[in-house]
Amino acid sequence: MSSITPMVTTTAPTHNHPPSIDRLTFLLDKPNSIRHLLQTHALLLRHNLHHHPTLNFKLQRSYASFNRLDYSVALFRQTQNPSVFFWSSIINSHSKRGLHHLALTFYTQMLTNGVEPNCFTFSALFKSCPIVTGKVLHCHAIKFGFDSDLYVRTGLVDVYARGGDVVGARELFDTMPEKSLVSLTAMITCYAKRGEVDEARVLFDGMEERDVVCWNVMIDAYAQHGMPNEALLLFRRMLVEKVKPDGVTVLSLLSACGQIGALESGRWVHSYVESNGIRIDVQVGSALIDMYCKCGSWEDARLVFDRIGGKDVVVWNSMIVGYAMHGFSREALDLFSEMCRIGYRPTDITFIGVLNACAYAGLVSEGEAFFCSMKDQYGIEPKIEHYGCMVNLLSRAGKVEEAYEFVKNMKIEPDPVLWGTLLGACRLHGNIALGENIAEFLVGQNLANSGTYILLSNIYAAAGNWEGVAKVRTLLKNSGIQKEPGCSSIEVNNKVHEFLAGDKKCPRSSEVYTMIKEINQWLKADGYTPQTETVLHDLGEREKAQSLEVHSEKLAIAFGLISTQPGTTLKIVKNLRVCSDCHAVTKLISKITGRKIVMRDRNRFHHFVNGSCSCGDYW
Repeated sequence: MSSITPMVTTTAPTHNHPPSIDRLTFLLDKPNSIRHLLQTHALLLRHNLHHHPTLNFKLQRSYASFNRLDYSVALFRQTQNPSVFFWSSIINSHSKRGLHHLALTFYTQMLTNGVEPNCFTFSALFKSCPIVTGKVLHCHAIKFGFDSDLYVRTGLVDVYARGGDVVGARELFDTMPEKSLVSLTAMITCYAKRGEVDEARVLFDGMEERDVVCWNVMIDAYAQHGMPNEALLLFRRMLVEKVKPDGVTVLSLLSACGQIGALESGRWVHSYVESNGIRIDVQVGSALIDMYCKCGSWEDARLVFDRIGGKDVVVWNSMIVGYAMHGFSREALDLFSEMCRIGYRPTDITFIGVLNACAYAGLVSEGEAFFCSMKDQYGIEPKIEHYGCMVNLLSRAGKVEEAYEFVKNMKIEPDPVLWGTLLGACRLHGNIALGENIAEFLVGQNLANSGTYILLSNIYAAAGNWEGVAKVRTLLKNSGIQKEPGCSSIEVNNKVHEFLAGDKKCPRSSEVYTMIKEINQWLKADGYTPQTETVLHDLGEREKAQSLEVHSEKLAIAFGLISTQPGTTLKIVKNLRVCSDCHAVTKLISKITGRKIVMRDRNRFHHFVNGSCSCGDYW
């Protein structure tokens, strides 16, 4: 574009006397719309003021603010002998929009034209450049004497931090005579991305002032690195310090609530969003749907889904995956059909939900057809998650050998999770020989975890092979593998309470263990016999039964029974796969107490109602 002549009808005065420079400057600094800016531009042309240095500079900058970089560049090209401020401005306009290569091209042209950069030039360049380019520009900053400038140094810290060079970023940061809020936030972000959350928190706590961006970075660090409780606690402190959250805060909080199944806290966040004018766009809406589904309330998720206007495929995916997660296969597949009918194109995430839905409903032929359509119809290459869904589909249908052949013929290397799914199918269908083969393979490849040994032990126990159980117990002991401790949580009165297996220091410990004794009496009266074969420890039968009684999910259920009104639904989150004994006991508790119990374990959701589970005893 070599020239710009705005073709708009202007309401500007038609008299011959031009408005004052101050008035024009004001109009260019605060244009109400692109139309108003074009009118002002026309006014400058009419009065031959378009070459005025200040007005020209502000006009270029204003066009850029409306994302009309084509107009800005055209005006820049028409500017005679642009100063460093013009160059820095056009560089900044491209850099802040992620157009780093174009920004660097302008920088090179500036040097070629004999114009030396200033601190603003480097600050602009550092906004989007990768670390390799940043290191070259760092040398230029030193050469031109700007490396000690506060804004330049802050930009450099950000470049090194974004590039993952925590050592380089920290060296630059430590030598800054004055730490800016931006440099502190950049350093905290660097630590957070690397998972060094404690180091990030030390810097955060040492800050004299914090803006919402800094709070968001720290809250998100906790949410992204498996510390959701800390994220929620920090959020409460944020409110105490009267810092107003924004949409970014909400996304991190909803992720944290979903991780620990904190439904009440999630509902509070949702209420906060609505009462504080935070728009529920597709991003926030998807996060709300995901949170409600992970917290066990698919009904609330559907209400949010129905209210979102202008849904994108991510919103549809969230609801489809949510339905599948809860075992509501027909609803998931109906929603998928509706999505395709409207014209949305499925993604790889869509098919994870669809394939899981087929698995839970036993729709083998439909699932196989969907799997084939991924590549044939939609050009989506299946990932390990999709192969895992297919193994689950075939295994649930009793086609264990077929599932094994499917795994052996996969185009990508199967992971331990997929092998674990197949091993679980061997347990369910009593295929001892295949289970032994898989377990031996995993042990030989150093892919076995505690779950591998537990599943194999269950296979032997179900077949009455106690010698095999003893063998597995010895293998586990000799392997040195530590069983991940079971941890369950339940939210009561807006507070998440966590329980470890055999925890004597849990909340209301004395009352919880009294309730455990009462539950045991209920179970005994119902004729229940503990499944002691699931215990791998070398204990007597009585000790095995006692160890089963204090599994973390049972402690959480007992706490829920003594802490809520009769009839209240209990929602439990377990970090591991729920064991068969706890699964059977929870079914009985739901029948005896008349309560619905929703449990989310590592694999899926279980809805226990009146003695039955939505998983159909396959998980």
